[in-house]
Amino acid sequence: MKAIRGALLTLALFITSVLSSEVEITQKEQKRQQCNGMYSKTAWGGSVDPFILTKFIQATPEGDEDPIVSLVIFEWKDEDLVGVWPSEDAPKKAFICDDASVESSFCEASQIGEFILSSNASEASKNPVITQSIHLNDPQPVNYPVKRTGYYCVGTYGFSAVDYRAVVEFRNAYGELQASQIAKLPFYGGLTIVYAVMSIFWGFLYVQNRHDILPVQNYITAIIVFLIVEQLMTWGFYDYSNNHGNNALAKFLMIIVAILNAGRNSFSFFLLLIVCMGYGVVKPNLGKTMWYVRVLALTHFVFGVIYAVASLTITPDNAGPLVLLVILPLAATLTAFYVWTLNSLNLTMKDLLERKQSVKAMMYKKLWWCILGSIVVIFAFFFLNSFTFAGRSDPNFVPDHWKTRWFILDGWLNLVYLVDIAYVAYLWRPTVNNRRFAMSDELAQDDEGFEIASFGGSLDEEDPRSPDAMENGDGALSPLPPKPVNDSHHQRQSLDGETIFAVGEDGDKWSDDDDSPRNSAEHKRLTGKSD
Repeated sequence: MKAIRGALLTLALFITSVLSSEVEITQKEQKRQQCNGMYSKTAWGGSVDPFILTKFIQATPEGDEDPIVSLVIFEWKDEDLVGVWPSEDAPKKAFICDDASVESSFCEASQIGEFILSSNASEASKNPVITQSIHLNDPQPVNYPVKRTGYYCVGTYGFSAVDYRAVVEFRNAYGELQASQIAKLPFYGGLTIVYAVMSIFWGFLYVQNRHDILPVQNYITAIIVFLIVEQLMTWGFYDYSNNHGNNALAKFLMIIVAILNAGRNSFSFFLLLIVCMGYGVVKPNLGKTMWYVRVLALTHFVFGVIYAVASLTITPDNAGPLVLLVILPLAATLTAFYVWTLNSLNLTMKDLLERKQSVKAMMYKKLWWCILGSIVVIFAFFFLNSFTFAGRSDPNFVPDHWKTRWFILDGWLNLVYLVDIAYVAYLWRPTVNNRRFAMSDELAQDDEGFEIASFGGSLDEEDPRSPDAMENGDGALSPLPPKPVNDSHHQRQSLDGETIFAVGEDGDKWSDDDDSPRNSAEHKRLTGKSD
């Protein structure tokens, strides 16, 4: 139990650093500069003018020391204006104004401790570029107003300070969320509405045909309700975090959302597997197999929660071989679902085609095309992303893609999932003849029509001359005499008591010849008619 609480605490702390608009700056190489996207006030609205606020922690030096940290704030497109080239063949730029730079006329003596800017920085920059030397004995907060949407960076350098720490707040006009996360707020809100509308249509059909519902349709009902709750909780988390920041409740909501996401994945694989097994349409129940499917789904859910916690708490820097203990079990259950699902779908389609159940086989063929289409879309998007992320080493990659990275990493998968679940719900929607369709078999047909000869083994095995065979549907004797026919041409009744081939009144007319059965003496005696 202590281990679980420790993992949840670590998850909550990491969430704060991931989703918060506040980031830390230290003297470490990877943390000396922090960048983030920022929107203008007109882009998303809001009551606060967007700004970047940098606060340094006051140092406690020994004696009369006055540690100095160099600070620069700029928009990424103006990055070339920071620093100067000492010469044409210089290997790198000179960034910090020191005594040597003053002698070389790169900066003024009053600018010692600041970053060096190009001489035309004020005119050439699209956004203000500011630089200051921060005295850690009495550090003052630095506020940078943001007027335009862009990718802004805060860079530091320990001019005379060995150790320093600062907190940078990227505050947008709309609230506390990072600019790269704000698009998720309307996105998940929209998904919640779409799933709610889907549930209304599904619920209407469910209530209308409530006395003819199949077990698999109850599972589909459950997952639609679950999806509404999950998407609503996800939207609620981002909305609460945007309004109140990352307090204790926001951290708790994020943990709940991670658990619900793992539950959605497991539930979805479970539903797809039992559908591909023919549950409710081809087979009334799965017997002991259902127990194994549930165990696999529960196992996948447990490993999914562990993976979600580990992915948020373990960074690539400290990930070691032990991370395989988290990835491999989840990969194993995921592979088991894939193999079992595809194999079950192929077996179900093969069984239906062998029994010439063309209507049911067509349903599963459409499901097969849906799965295949999803796989093709996923792989196509994967290769597209691979080409996109191939240029990740380019310094301009993140500044150029910070607005759309959320959709590439998360958004489009939710859209593919929405299409899939909507299509499955459409194929297995409640109808008037659910049970009749599921529990009855289609009459086998060949290329030349109905196989009448195969009806010889039907329920109508009575002798055509017996009294039972002469009774009509009301129990009365037929006015027509029995006609000796071959057993293969006996009339077969359907499971619902309705004859498949019924002879109508127009087709029951005989000729008016004297030799016809209608004009025979026996017919006149039975009907009591005379000429």
